[in-house]
Amino acid sequence: MQIIKTSSYRKLSKKANEIVVDAVFKNPNLVLGLATGSTPLGLYQLLIKSFKGGKIDFSKVKTFNLDEYYGLKKNDSQSYSYFMDKNLFSKINIKKENIHILNGVAKNKKEECAKYEREIKKAGGIDLQILGIGADGHIAFNEPGSLLKSRTRLIKLKEQTRKDNARFFELKKEVPKFAFTMGIATILEAKKIILLAGKNKKEIISQVLKTKINPQIPASFLKLHPRCIFIVEE
Repeated sequence: MQIIKTSSYRKLSKKANEIVVDAVFKNPNLVLGLATGSTPLGLYQLLIKSFKGGKIDFSKVKTFNLDEYYGLKKNDSQSYSYFMDKNLFSKINIKKENIHILNGVAKNKKEECAKYEREIKKAGGIDLQILGIGADGHIAFNEPGSLLKSRTRLIKLKEQTRKDNARFFELKKEVPKFAFTMGIATILEAKKIILLAGKNKKEIISQVLKTKINPQIPASFLKLHPRCIFIVEE
């Protein structure tokens, strides 16, 4: 595991942007795993700027998002599909057919998850996965207690996660209680992973680095990955 320390959130985002731009330059057909939340926003803003400046071309890139709230339609303003379109996809030249996000209103939940796993394999696997981290160490929506062998599935969100995400909703009761998420095993199959963490995640990052692999801190499983980079704000 490699740790890159940056002196500001801007520099954190800049470093992540450099890695993504370089990866797409070397492989125009890159399969990119994406995260939502506030931390990746700086990266997405710089990717848009890089695209407009002619430094990156998304026309052949395929993307897979980590998760999606269960019960929210794609056009719901709180869905991750809406978030990604607003903050990245609508501002770059990615093809709609190359965008993959779990369907929050899928009638057959198990089939939706199995289909997502098949689509990832069909694309050749994820080349570069972007991650954030929750205050309790969750990655994607793999809550504490998630197993190493876990795959894409529907999961019940912890109250702490719902509380942390309530800032994006008008009322806490509006925060969905369930979500689809890539599993730990799915994430670890990515060829390269970069985890972004601002200074507000100092405590949990410290725990991840100091403790042994522990299902109660899902991000600790990243220690098993041969090409994982933590980009953190000091």
